[in-house]
Amino acid sequence: MAATPRNRRLVGLSTKMYFSLSRNRQVTGGFLEHLGKLAPSSLAHVDIFIIPDFVALAETAEQVKTCPVPVWPGAQDCHWEDSGAFTGEVSPAVLSEVGVRIVEVGHAERRRLFGEDDAVVAKKAAAVSRNGMVPLVCIGEQTRGGIALAVGECRAQVEAVLAAVSPAAEVALAYEPVWAIGASEPAGQEHVLGVVEGIRQLGCVKSREGVTRIVYGGSAGPGLYAQLKSGLDGLFLGRFGHDPGRFVKTIQEVAEA
Repeated sequence: MAATPRNRRLVGLSTKMYFSLSRNRQVTGGFLEHLGKLAPSSLAHVDIFIIPDFVALAETAEQVKTCPVPVWPGAQDCHWEDSGAFTGEVSPAVLSEVGVRIVEVGHAERRRLFGEDDAVVAKKAAAVSRNGMVPLVCIGEQTRGGIALAVGECRAQVEAVLAAVSPAAEVALAYEPVWAIGASEPAGQEHVLGVVEGIRQLGCVKSREGVTRIVYGGSAGPGLYAQLKSGLDGLFLGRFGHDPGRFVKTIQEVAEA
């Protein structure tokens, strides 16, 4: 994958397991229709991604090829090995073959429901990277507290991943305070910007040769990026982006901010 300029923004969404196959096709089609009405030049400095479930992934990868604006297909997870006797798992090498450009790892639900720890997340991020894709690593503190507490909890998560990934490789960090995921309101502007700045000042981040973009993902939606543009490189949407019109509006806001 070609190197990413450091001034590019990043915005996208995950559908988690909310959609049927036909619903995913419909929503993706609506999204591409809205996006196709925008001048590609207005989005020239933004990387846009959409992360469906695994069953819909290959079809979605084909759908997005029809859009005049480049859209990255993404995956919600992967295994840390490229092949082997891992029944039910998904190979990062196969994801790359399908055309996936970005892979989400370490989401709070994966950590909580499936027991994934920092070591597992780091191995998955390394597998994504060595297969030429961008690891989108979810990080965040469990309980609401101060900025210093949040940075301290995120430090271990970030250090584990960056120790496993080549210093020259691109990495995206999705800061999602666990207590804000699915909440009606995102974390406060001062808190988010303070934590993100603290993450940027970590030695393992500052010393990297490769691009490290940080996006916000806790209940992110339209209108939020204008408040966070001074410190964030983009947004990672969940349910708030499942409406195609709102998703494209958010993309425009990120591009124009």
